[in-house]
Amino acid sequence: MDFKEITAQSRQAVEEILEAAGVSKGSIFVIGCSSSEILGDQIGTATNLDSANAVFDGIIPVLEEKGIFAAAQCCEHLNRALVVEREAMERFGFEQVNAIPQPNHAGGAFATVCYQRFKDPVLVESINQKADAGIDIGGTMIGMHMHNVVVPLRISLRKIGEAPIICARHRPKYVGGQRAIYDEKLM
Repeated sequence: MDFKEITAQSRQAVEEILEAAGVSKGSIFVIGCSSSEILGDQIGTATNLDSANAVFDGIIPVLEEKGIFAAAQCCEHLNRALVVEREAMERFGFEQVNAIPQPNHAGGAFATVCYQRFKDPVLVESINQKADAGIDIGGTMIGMHMHNVVVPLRISLRKIGEAPIICARHRPKYVGGQRAIYDEKLM
């Protein structure tokens, strides 16, 4: 596996998502990542820290440059809790929980890498559906962390490594019915 290519694909994907979604500074971007799927294996069967680090190296610097908070989803063994920076937890009023993600037990490789490499990482049970955009690498099911109305995004990439990706953004709810006129910029 070419981990430099994984980093390049991850960077390209997040840049395209941020541009298409119009994500602004101070927003939350959720990342679900199966390191196993990146390698072409079934989710949860071939945890790999190298592929997780490659994704981190592609995505996190882009988010940091733009002032966007990352939320790294853990696996189902930690109930899909999220690793965030303490600053995000405090700004949004999330509640910290006590667990440390592990690559082969509970949490997964990507959440473990984020917990190790973030400046001041904490684990939160929920981000209360506050993510404005996100990427699901390998079918990790990030939808529960997004706002109520989620719109799929098509970008030029369909995979990172061997893992299929699904990209999403939120949009405000439409209200008012057939007489309403909507702001095209928010659609």
